Amino acid sequence: MMTIRGLIWLALLFAVAAIVATVGGFNGGQILLVLPPYRVDMSLNLFVVALVVLFIALYALIRSVRGVWKMPQRVAAYRARSKLAKANAALRDALGHLYAGRFSKAEKAARDALAVADNRGAAGLIGANAAHRLHEYARRDEWLAQISGADWQDARLMATADMRADGRDADGALVALTEIQAQGGRRIHAQQIALRAQQQLKNWSEVLKLVRMLEKREALHPAVAVRLRQVAAENLLRDRRHNPDALLELWQSLSATERQSPRLADLAAELLIALDRRAEARKIVEDALAHNWDARLLRRYPDCIVGGDAFPLIQRAEAWQKERTEDADLLFTLGRLCLHQQLWGKAQAFLEAALKLADNEPLKIRTHRALARLHEQLGDTEKAAEHYRASALAMNVV
Repeated sequence: MMTIRGLIWLALLFAVAAIVATVGGFNGGQILLVLPPYRVDMSLNLFVVALVVLFIALYALIRSVRGVWKMPQRVAAYRARSKLAKANAALRDALGHLYAGRFSKAEKAARDALAVADNRGAAGLIGANAAHRLHEYARRDEWLAQISGADWQDARLMATADMRADGRDADGALVALTEIQAQGGRRIHAQQIALRAQQQLKNWSEVLKLVRMLEKREALHPAVAVRLRQVAAENLLRDRRHNPDALLELWQSLSATERQSPRLADLAAELLIALDRRAEARKIVEDALAHNWDARLLRRYPDCIVGGDAFPLIQRAEAWQKERTEDADLLFTLGRLCLHQQLWGKAQAFLEAALKLADNEPLKIRTHRALARLHEQLGDTEKAAEHYRASALAMNVV
C-alpha cells in the first residue's frame, strides 16, 4: 500500500511534468552546437531534457563507483554490527542462564560475549559467578583477572570479596575489601561481606563492631542482629575466662541491652563464679533480673553467695517474692538459699511451695532433689528416699 509520502512525491512529479510540458510548448528556441567539422542543431527543450538526463546519468555513475569503492568498508561495518549484535545477545543469554541456575550455559554464553571488548567487564562478572557456583574457583579467578577496565574495578573487587567469603576464603575476602576501603567509601554490602568473613575467622570483636554498625543502618534483621551480638559477646567472654579483670572490662564495654540479656548475664556470672568473683557475679545477675526476669538467672543466683553468708541474697529474694508470690522458680531459689544457710524450716516451706507451683518437669526434678537433700540433713531418710524416687520417675518421663 502506498504511503502518504509516496502519494506526495507522485503528485509533485505530475505537477513538475505539467509545468515542463506547459512551458516547453511556448518555447521555440534553438541550440546550435558547433564542433568542426560537426554541427548539431536542436531545440532548447531537447537540450534541457538531455542536460537533465546527462546529470542524472553522471550522478548515478558516480554513486555506483563510490558504492563499489566503499564496498569493503560497508562489508566490514556490517560484519562489526553483526558481531556486536551476537555478542550482546550472548551477554543477555548469559545473564538469563545465570539466574536460571544453568551455570555451564551461562559461562559458555559469557565466553561468547567476549567477542566484543566492551562486554569484557560484564561478561567477566557473569562468567566468574557461574564458575563460582560450579565450585571451579581457579576458573572463577581467571574470569575476574581479565576484568581490566577502570570503571569495573569496584564491581570486580566487590564480587571477589563476596564470592571468596561464600567459598570460606575469609582472608581473601578481607584483602579485596581492604582494596575497596582504600578507594574510599563505606558501603553497606561491603560491611555485610566483612561480617561474614570475620565470623569465619572467629574475630568476635570485629563481628560485634560490624553488627552494631549494620544495626544502626538498619541493614540487619533485628532478630539476626540480637543473635549475632549474643554469639560474639559469648565468645569474647569465654576468651577472657581466665582473667577476671579483662572479663569485667569487656562486660562494662558491652551495651546496656547486651548486659541485660539473661543469656549473657548468666554466662558472665558463671565465669566470674568459677574465678571466685562472686560479688561481681551477684551484681550482674541482679541488674539483669531488674530488666529481664528469667529462670536461668534465678538458678544462678544461689551460686553468688559471698563468704558463705546467704542472708543478703535471701533478703533480696524475699523482696522479689513479695511482688511475685506465685513464681515457682523464685520459690525454688529461696529454698536453695535457705538450705545453704541451714534454715531448714523455711527451706522446706519454700521448696514444697515451689513443687506445688512447678509447671515443668525439670523444675520438679530439681525441687525433689533439693527436698531429698534437705531431709537427709534432717535425718529423715525415708522422706529423702521418696523425693529421690520421685525425681527419678520424673526424669524417666522427661
